[in-house]
Amino acid sequence: MKLNVVFFARYREALGLDGELVEGEFASIEQLRTHLVQRGGAWQVLAESNLMCARNEELCKLNETLADGDEVAFFPPVTGG
Repeated sequence: MKLNVVFFARYREALGLDGELVEGEFASIEQLRTHLVQRGGAWQVLAESNLMCARNEELCKLNETLADGDEVAFFPPVTGG
């Protein structure tokens, strides 16, 4: 399975990446996130409990299932003021 993974806001800044192509077998976004966090270092930013995600530009939860070719986006929660 190939996934296009994109990062926004401070996640993009922390990782120094807009996104990347990730290959592997991931049943859910949570499994993908765990894989990325296990890289260590700056990737720990994705371990935040309030992280938000989207699959193919639709907001979803971490238990969302994945399919080959999906785009997964990670971003911090949006706050207003």
